[in-house]
Amino acid sequence: MKLDFRFAVISDLHIALPHTIWDSPSRFHLVEVSIPAFEQILEQLEQLELDFLLLPGDLVQHGERENHQWLADRLAKLPFPTYVVPGNHDVITRQGCDRTLPLADFPRLYQSFGYSNPEQLYYRQEILPNVHLIGLNTNAFDAEGQPFNSGYIDAEQLAWLDAQLAELADRPERFVMVMLHHNAIEHLPGQAKSAMGQRYMVRNAGALTERLKAAGVPLMFTGHLHVQDIARCGSLYEITTGSLVSYPHPYRLLHLWTDSQGQKQLQIESTRVEAVPDWPALQTTSQTWMSDRAFPFMVKLLTDPPLCLAPSEAKAYAPQLKDFWANVAAGDAVFDYPHLPQPLQRYFHRFSAVDADGMPQAIDNNAVLAL
Repeated sequence: MKLDFRFAVISDLHIALPHTIWDSPSRFHLVEVSIPAFEQILEQLEQLELDFLLLPGDLVQHGERENHQWLADRLAKLPFPTYVVPGNHDVITRQGCDRTLPLADFPRLYQSFGYSNPEQLYYRQEILPNVHLIGLNTNAFDAEGQPFNSGYIDAEQLAWLDAQLAELADRPERFVMVMLHHNAIEHLPGQAKSAMGQRYMVRNAGALTERLKAAGVPLMFTGHLHVQDIARCGSLYEITTGSLVSYPHPYRLLHLWTDSQGQKQLQIESTRVEAVPDWPALQTTSQTWMSDRAFPFMVKLLTDPPLCLAPSEAKAYAPQLKDFWANVAAGDAVFDYPHLPQPLQRYFHRFSAVDADGMPQAIDNNAVLAL
């Protein structure tokens, strides 16, 4: 069967009604722009002939019920189906409270957006003929109901996934995609071994990726890291999309089709929200906002393994690297810091978008992937 469909991805919306916004001088997120930026994108998407929209988690600022309700009501008005999964900001404690959503209520509230079983935190939907979307829950909590400092997929969910993949294996013409919030493939060098990087990953990622590769699943869509990046593990691609509320405020338009040779192709186009009311120079303002708040992050990166610099050294170098994370977030960056010592130059060059031969490979924002 030949495939031909179009869809969009917007990630880490962090929707915040104005009266819910909490003040934190050091935050990277410009949640003030969440609703106007989202509305601007939806207005553009409504002009396209989209088959569906994916939202891979962190739908609201910090678990607020009223922000969740606003979003569910807004999604219900769209002319195309939308599918969601929870992110770490969507449920901040398992039981919730009078202000925040408990985990069990997430699939009930978003029942129209993937969760045909409102009692289950993961789902499989045939979103188009022979096109299946598996939405996973990577939020996990300890015995006291507090969240893990990373993503995790429990044994019950993995067993359910095995059953779904086994059933789909009997349908040779099916095409399967997976959506989750946390990363299951590294998007940064050494991410799975770094204490800073691990918080953005599924703790038992191998249990997921090996299952998906064995089943011939070619695509995962994730968020959480707030960067534009495409990573690959064998035949499995993971496309992570940057946050709506942090630089560069991106979203993706995708077209998947089967070519004349029977090869599945995925065209990815990325665009940015350039301005919203009250933020006429959003791109410049947002990049400066992030750079101005980068010092503590860069000091921690420099003092943590594998660099392990002394705090005094890290504080001396950090100002020279203030734009580093903004460039990572934008995707397709090539890093060259000739003024830094050689070990630091080599370390930061590893974050460059280059191929195995060291040549620029700009696929994070716009690309055509053969699946």
